[in-house]
Amino acid sequence: MKELELSYRSRKALSVHLGEAAAAEITDFLDRLTERVEQLERGKVDVMQIVPMTSARKNSSSKRKAA
Repeated sequence: MKELELSYRSRKALSVHLGEAAAAEITDFLDRLTERVEQLERGKVDVMQIVPMTSARKNSSSKRKAA
């Protein structure tokens, strides 16, 4: 069973308030969206950003070391 899934009560409320066809469309959309999110979470990789030092930072840090 999926972790992110609409309950029976939620599905029933959608069908009562929106009609069967609209509720089915919304439910299908949410199911596909849930599958996509789970797929992205499985493929997630931690990324460490490396920011190059600018020449202004290099010059100020070398002046501090010399003092």
